[in-house]
Amino acid sequence: MILAIDIGNTNIVIGCIRNEDILFVERLSTDSTKTVLEYAISFKNVLELYHLDAEDIQGCIISSVVPPVTNIVRDAAKKITGRDVIIIGPGVKTGLNILMDNPAQLGSDLVANAVAGIAEYKAPMILIDMGTATTISVVDKHQNYIGGMILPGIRVSSDSLTSRTSQLPRISVEAPKKLIGTNTISCMKSGLIYGNASCIDGMVQRINRELGEKATVVATGGLAECIIPHCMEEIIIDDALLLKGLNLIYQKNKPA
Repeated sequence: MILAIDIGNTNIVIGCIRNEDILFVERLSTDSTKTVLEYAISFKNVLELYHLDAEDIQGCIISSVVPPVTNIVRDAAKKITGRDVIIIGPGVKTGLNILMDNPAQLGSDLVANAVAGIAEYKAPMILIDMGTATTISVVDKHQNYIGGMILPGIRVSSDSLTSRTSQLPRISVEAPKKLIGTNTISCMKSGLIYGNASCIDGMVQRINRELGEKATVVATGGLAECIIPHCMEEIIIDDALLLKGLNLIYQKNKPA
């Protein structure tokens, strides 16, 4: 069993994988003020919720886009497992061919998503990760990572709207009863949910046009369940995509 952790700007995704089975996927808040001990306690508590013993963990792998938190989480994982931790970065084998201007700039979370996508789905493919930012990755028919897009995340957009307007309240991320809102709250919810769904649909259509063929579309991330069901394009939701990628990368790099 391995412990897989992805450190994002808002959440830390944590999961345990036994062979190919993902035993759970949970999210904790990313907090740069937490100590190694505090993170260790949080991880241990999550394991105990699923009746799993940290002593059964044979290895750990981390992807991160928050450098100040990476080493703290690494030390916390090592504290509860007693195992060395692989951090995705230079020198780590991924098997992914990245055709970008500077491959080193590609986030380790997007690398993990692409590795899992190539292993599980048919290329060409579009991978959508809906977190603090909404990232779209494109893999061509030859399984090369050729680039993508970065959009403001759903909550980032919502928070920006309410912070810059005096009369618009904060709202929850949920669909209104109908598309055409009849009050301020329902209008905002419609814009947030259906506006973002339409954006995803439009980006998928434009990417397909540029590729010259229809791609497999897979969505993941904490907010995918809120938006993707309202899209008109055919999109697969895979909440565990990133953890699957971390597991595959771990298997390529695990100690002999």
